[in-house]
Amino acid sequence: MKTFRGTYTVMITPFTPSGDVDVEALRAFVDWQIEQGIHGLIPLGSTGEFLSLDDDEKVLVAETVIGQAAGRVPVLIGTGAEDTREVVRLSRRAEKMGADGVMIIPPFYSTPTEDELVQHYRTVGDAIGLPIMVYNNPATANVDLRPALVARIAEIDNCLYIKESTLEVTRVRDIIRLCGERMTVFGGILGFESFVEGAQGWVAVASNVAPAAMARIFELVADDDAVKAARALYLEQLPLIEFVGGQAYVAGTKALLNHMGFSAGAPRPPRLPLPALQDAVARDLVAHFGLSFQPEAQRKAG
Repeated sequence: MKTFRGTYTVMITPFTPSGDVDVEALRAFVDWQIEQGIHGLIPLGSTGEFLSLDDDEKVLVAETVIGQAAGRVPVLIGTGAEDTREVVRLSRRAEKMGADGVMIIPPFYSTPTEDELVQHYRTVGDAIGLPIMVYNNPATANVDLRPALVARIAEIDNCLYIKESTLEVTRVRDIIRLCGERMTVFGGILGFESFVEGAQGWVAVASNVAPAAMARIFELVADDDAVKAARALYLEQLPLIEFVGGQAYVAGTKALLNHMGFSAGAPRPPRLPLPALQDAVARDLVAHFGLSFQPEAQRKAG
């Protein structure tokens, strides 16, 4: 069982102009992310528009990323769903595909009780041998996995990680205090701040467009004990991080990538591409940060 640590990109799903999953673009994106030094990849998360993909497309995306990564970095597959039985099915399938782990948001409509949430994760944990990254995002899941509840979930053998996506960075501290080594925390919205509190990773949106910088922020804090340098890099990158926060996390990320020369395509309905004014901001950010999508093979050919 692999240990997960570092900055993991919660990946966009590229689409062709006709709206299909762009497999060749996805393969190129995986290679570029790894070349840029990202520590791990998570397809089929919220940024990957998993709720807008049919079952065959989910298989296609997962198989493509796992196959293209080829063990170079860990790949966790998003397997969240409203029905516990469906989460079990998707998680078992991810395990058979060769995923290194799964990331599971709680059921997001039924507002389950704490006992129901614990049973949900226990049922999935009993069904697979993979490590589970629990995903706390109360803004979208309609339930909040507070530290005391996380401590209960941490008693499940393979619920070993949590993506903590609130703005309460003290939760990182409290989860570590309550769970000890039973639960490793990844920041969600907050990366640098979570590292300072002891998080061992970050599930990042901004690393779709700046994987090297986002990975480096983690390394500076966790590996080099250089918090001051990490904070300086974080503040430098903050306009980019903030741009893909909130409602623009899909459309904004795809706009940036398209301006960088990567064919990310448009988001699927009901999402719309960015309005012209925001798209102009995306173009300016790409120019300001000197961002470009240029895989190694493309650089050699040039």
